[in-house]
Amino acid sequence: MATIAPVRPSPLAGKWYEGNPKALALAVDQYLDQAELPELPGEVVAVIAPHAGHIYSGPVAGFAFAAIRGRSPDLVAVLSPMHQATYEPLLTTAHAAYSTPLGQIPVEEKAVAMLDSHLKEVLGYGLTRVAYDQEHSLEIELPFLQRSLVGNFKLLPVMVRAQSPKVSQRLGEALAETLRGRNTLLVASTDLSHFYTQKEALTFDTEMLHRIESFSPEDVFCAEEEAKGFACGLGALTAVLWAAKELGADTVKVLHHATSGDVTGDYSSVVGYGAAVILKTKL
Repeated sequence: MATIAPVRPSPLAGKWYEGNPKALALAVDQYLDQAELPELPGEVVAVIAPHAGHIYSGPVAGFAFAAIRGRSPDLVAVLSPMHQATYEPLLTTAHAAYSTPLGQIPVEEKAVAMLDSHLKEVLGYGLTRVAYDQEHSLEIELPFLQRSLVGNFKLLPVMVRAQSPKVSQRLGEALAETLRGRNTLLVASTDLSHFYTQKEALTFDTEMLHRIESFSPEDVFCAEEEAKGFACGLGALTAVLWAAKELGADTVKVLHHATSGDVTGDYSSVVGYGAAVILKTKL
């Protein structure tokens, strides 16, 4: 049996984002510094951020992570889609830590095991371990967490292949049970519409962001079913919405939206990016 390295090596560094630690820190800090946030009443329970290469979606992601700058959670749960071919509905890493040029982030095995146990109770299956995965949508958020958060934190990584309301709701509820009473942060990784014209993307993304801001995971699923709005991380996004509700959040605020066309100048086929925060305003 092949031995699994304790640390997941990054397949993205130097490709999807800067591979040099100083250059990466500078680039991420600039995205954070450039984000102009409105007043955010209450506590940020979760953020929603895009996951393309940093040069494309970094300016939008900066808004989400600027909202939690200076926070010091003990545990961060990052939920992303799984773009790689696999039949398993819910996955997590088989490694003990993730690596980026900014350092290693340890995975909290206790939280992974607890979530796995809760999922088996409500779904009949848990998290499938995967080694040396090439999934970008989870890792792409890590340098932002490393630059925006203060102190050391551990990671609860979940990659969601399933795209069903039942699975997402059960995942969200199980996640809330795992995190309840702890100093935590939730991150939902998703892009919006893919490969429409800029005009079409603005229509689809506006509708999807409106439904996200209504704080209704059911309506977010309906947007996809009705082809009125799209999110490639639908299962991960809605699970975080459900989890945040269970943890007492009551408000979603969209912070920024842009498309790849705003970076490349090519508006004939774009990808949409949105940033939002999920807040608990009634403390």
